[in-house]
Amino acid sequence: MADNIDYRLDDQIGYILRRVTQRHLSIFAAAIPEVTTTQFAVLARLAEIGPVSQNHLGRATAMDAATIKGVVDRLTKLGYLSTSADPADRRRRTVSLTDAGAKLFSARAATALQISSDTVAPLTQDEARTLQALLLRLT
Repeated sequence: MADNIDYRLDDQIGYILRRVTQRHLSIFAAAIPEVTTTQFAVLARLAEIGPVSQNHLGRATAMDAATIKGVVDRLTKLGYLSTSADPADRRRRTVSLTDAGAKLFSARAATALQISSDTVAPLTQDEARTLQALLLRLT
């Protein structure tokens, strides 16, 4: 064991963020079992901006090409999304919410807001706002 290294795992930001993420994922899974947080993010973004190319959707949800493809494929199989070839560029796929996807998002949006509140429940409202502002500065 190295004596001159002052590294404690419990003090590392990445470790702390992962533990907070695990807490959030657990709260989310219990409240919205139909989809994952990543899948819900896609539903939320499409509800917000409407049909877009899969590439644009990936950028709009901070997912790389392989991840967004997998998420879109799974949500399509579940009946929450539909894809179609872009008439202007047949190599591009346009992704849209289906009626079932729009209905699920609408039915679960208030629950998702509560999940965010539950995630930061140990903090005061001011602390939660400060935490969010600080985390946004890191993105």
